[in-house]
Amino acid sequence: MTEPELLPKAVRKVAEDAQARGVEIAIVKTEKSARSAQEAAEAVGADVGQIVKTLVFQGKQSGKALIVMMAGDGRVNEKAVAKLIGEKIRRPDADFVREATGFAIGGVSPFGSNHPLRYLMDESLFRFETVWAAAGTPHHVFPIAPDVLCNATGAEKAAVS
Repeated sequence: MTEPELLPKAVRKVAEDAQARGVEIAIVKTEKSARSAQEAAEAVGADVGQIVKTLVFQGKQSGKALIVMMAGDGRVNEKAVAKLIGEKIRRPDADFVREATGFAIGGVSPFGSNHPLRYLMDESLFRFETVWAAAGTPHHVFPIAPDVLCNATGAEKAAVS
């Protein structure tokens, strides 16, 4: 793990938010980019399913941001998500993602968002003891138990794949 003062601001924000939620995370800097689930899995030597894709959606009617945490080997069923939240969703642009979360696409973390957000966590992530999530940049990730991640973010466990 890198010394905290040497970490990028976005990564420090992730670590501080996790700690404020009662979770200690060990952030790992990857040599290669971990922008995609496949890249992240290769970088940490994990199964692609163990990679948490932290995806941002936007409610079509409300305009509100929503985080869906999905296994790296899964795809979000947008109709299932819409049914759960009571409105259709869309994929927002990069500016919306950065405004809602404070992170660029490829580094969106479950911890450290700019605003309180609603979280859904796909049930498929719970088949693993440990999953890996982005820590604010495409080169920083952290391992965590799925139930710890779910509880710390206040995510709703749901079948969204």
